[in-house]
Amino acid sequence: MIPLTRLSGERFLLNAELIRTVESRPDTFLTLTTGERLVVREAPEQVAGRVLGWRRAAAC
Repeated sequence: MIPLTRLSGERFLLNAELIRTVESRPDTFLTLTTGERLVVREAPEQVAGRVLGWRRAAAC
């Protein structure tokens, strides 16, 4: 699970395995494998970094 922030400021945890795509439009849009779309405050690079960190931690 990775921590993210909705545009409203609400913090939540997301299962990183559900992320299909991350787009910058200029807001950051996440498209999930379920088809749901989320808009978050984090930049795409931050989301990618959190996913990579999560994957590294899960591999240990």
